Amino acid sequence: MVNNLSLAITFSLREMRSGLKGFYLFISCLAIGVAAIAGVGTVSKSIEAGLAKDGRKLLGGDLSIRLIHRSATEKQKKFFNKISDFSEVIEMRSMVQSNKSAAYRTLVELKAVDQAYPLVGNILLNQSLTLKEALQEKDGVFGAVVDKNLLTKLNLEIGDIINIGEAKFRLTGTIKKEPDKVTNILSFGPRVMIASLGLYRTKLVQPGSQIRYRYRIALSDSEKIINWRKELDKAFPAAGWRIRTSNEGTPGLKRFIDRMTLFLTFVGLTTLIVGGVGVSNAVSNFLNGKNKIIAIYKFLGAPSDLIFWIYALQLGVLALFGLLIGILMGAILPAIGFLVLNDVFPVSPVISVYPKPLVVAAIYGVLVVLIFSTWPLAKAKAIPATNLFRDKIQLGKIKPHGGYKIILAILCATLASVILISSDDILFNLYFVIGTCFVFLILKIFSTQLIHLSQKITVKNNTALRLAITNLHRPRSNASSIVLSLGLGLTVLVAISLIEDNLVNQIKKRLPDMAPAFFFLDIQTDQRSQFDQAIKEISGIGDYKRVATLRGRIVKINSISVEKAEISPNVRWAIRGDRALTYANVQSEGTKITAGKWWPKEYSGKPLISLDSAIAKGFGVTVGDTLTLNVLGREIIGEIASLRKINWRSLRFDFAIIFSPGVLDSAPHSHIAALQAPEALENKIEESITNKFKNVSIIRVREALEAAAQILNGIGMAVRSISSITLLVGSLVLAGAIAAGRQQRIYDAIIFKVLGATRWIIIKTLIYEFCILGFLTSFCSIVLGTLVGWTVVKYLMELNWQFSLQSILMSVIICLTI
Repeated sequence: MVNNLSLAITFSLREMRSGLKGFYLFISCLAIGVAAIAGVGTVSKSIEAGLAKDGRKLLGGDLSIRLIHRSATEKQKKFFNKISDFSEVIEMRSMVQSNKSAAYRTLVELKAVDQAYPLVGNILLNQSLTLKEALQEKDGVFGAVVDKNLLTKLNLEIGDIINIGEAKFRLTGTIKKEPDKVTNILSFGPRVMIASLGLYRTKLVQPGSQIRYRYRIALSDSEKIINWRKELDKAFPAAGWRIRTSNEGTPGLKRFIDRMTLFLTFVGLTTLIVGGVGVSNAVSNFLNGKNKIIAIYKFLGAPSDLIFWIYALQLGVLALFGLLIGILMGAILPAIGFLVLNDVFPVSPVISVYPKPLVVAAIYGVLVVLIFSTWPLAKAKAIPATNLFRDKIQLGKIKPHGGYKIILAILCATLASVILISSDDILFNLYFVIGTCFVFLILKIFSTQLIHLSQKITVKNNTALRLAITNLHRPRSNASSIVLSLGLGLTVLVAISLIEDNLVNQIKKRLPDMAPAFFFLDIQTDQRSQFDQAIKEISGIGDYKRVATLRGRIVKINSISVEKAEISPNVRWAIRGDRALTYANVQSEGTKITAGKWWPKEYSGKPLISLDSAIAKGFGVTVGDTLTLNVLGREIIGEIASLRKINWRSLRFDFAIIFSPGVLDSAPHSHIAALQAPEALENKIEESITNKFKNVSIIRVREALEAAAQILNGIGMAVRSISSITLLVGSLVLAGAIAAGRQQRIYDAIIFKVLGATRWIIIKTLIYEFCILGFLTSFCSIVLGTLVGWTVVKYLMELNWQFSLQSILMSVIICLTI
């Protein structure tokens, strides 16, 4: 074995002196695929490191304590101040109106800060002012700083007066950078920042108003965070607040990054698998050119194992070269992108070399090379010495030892296992593995059947077409390689295009048809009658509904704390923060009870709950079980009386948790309302309500959906850009497959000319051949891509499906052009 390996190294080095001819495709496909996976992983790790590095700045301190509806008590504030510095930040949504004209108004994210803000980091303004100077009171009017786009939206200039609630504010500056803004991913409007004292002049702070109080705590020794948190919980065990440390300040952004990383890694892996077809072609073509040499080795007594290792070592060196290029690209290109596009990212990424994504990419690369090169090497090993006396030797006619099929199965199983354990979402990974195997298998069967079918087709009156069809099944035909390389790339592009189109269509076209035109927030209890009357006075409107609402947090499931309870990942959102609650004596129209029954209209007994059936399934609870919620610092135990199936996509007024009457009625709360109205009346309705009810915030659903569609379009563009790499590699594989048969085609062309064929017949033959392959592969890929897209939209996203011919045609045109 040692002598064989030594000889293999010697012969490998001698053969490699001839250069890399024929292996540029091998290296390119491998390098691009590895670079895509390594690059996505490096971007993710860089942003995560940025989040960790700037955790205190993004959170606003070492800890953040959040309360809904109510501020901390004086006793609690004294406790904060006794141990550390703290800052109080108050956030809510409000309407802002230009003092120039009542027609200029919009919903904003209002943020009131105290003198200590920000405890950590700095807020930057576009003007030469400090925040304290910008917000201070002058001539009885407080200052305000805003997002720059608010000036354009309301036709404002610095120095103008704006109205918020019952108070006036002077615009003194625009915000360049807000250190803790990334903690609030969901935004319904531009930022307006004012002083806390100015907020109370607006008279927006009312019992039950949708106000979030955040207390940022900065400790002198950040190592004492855990101990301080324990002291806080001990001093106020039923405070009902939500606490975050600087290590968990942006969970929403972190989840989004993890999801995008997982998805883009799969796109990169698909690219690598497409490249694997190119690897297989390159190896097969290389070994086809070595047939005579291998036969000579065998004739001189070289054992089969020696032949295998001579060429396996050469491929190993070349694969190492490709892996190194891919890893270097995956490490360097993200750093260049961060420097060029620094302002695009929500945090400052930490540019560094992160070993884990590079190693993972290398492992994927090694496994793909082994899977796609083992079979051609096994065929080369099986070449008999008698082939030295044959003019043409075809590897396709040589059958390797059956043990190599077992080796291939083990390698494929290893790759699937690595994919499955690469992230916490094993189910999502499993879907990818099954989907990839399914698509690959169908394309392989399709190419085999296409070749088989071409043998049975006879064309009598068209010589070029007859020759083109014959070329599909001739020896050393590259039809199978073309179908796989073109088909995989086009299937991915069609699936992604259809998924994106369905998401955007759902938001832009379907939801507006079902959704109300407006949501009205913070309607006070004593305003209910006046508000209802104001709506009735508007002619031409549609359905109107108003309900009471306040917020509470689920703390226990059947007396077990949510931290210890077993909860399905798909419903963990229900325990991450405060949930909107309401109470009702009768069930709403259209309510679908799936278990239990609604309480009687005049019910006045123990607290009962009607719960969303999906949450109940994720919690593992049913009728008769209990949930404990913390509402305004008071724990309420409610028994589940019924389960409801809720269609959240309808945007119909609904709540995951509805209490029976008599539980929340006396608690401070506000009301929210929904109104359907034609688009032509929207401005009139907004103006009427804004003028009569200064404290009521108005959300235009149409604008919110348009903003969501823009975000989806941006994400879709990024995903399509990454997916285009798959097409790039597919085109390289396609070019390689065509180039590999160049000598054979020249040989065939000479024979045809000798037999009387004209140049035009030969050209038409090639055009027909590639058109047949291109259009038939496109048809198969459209079917597969549509099936994948339909499965994802219908069953994973649980949305209504719509076929988009335009998206498919664009994908096919792009692919065929390449």
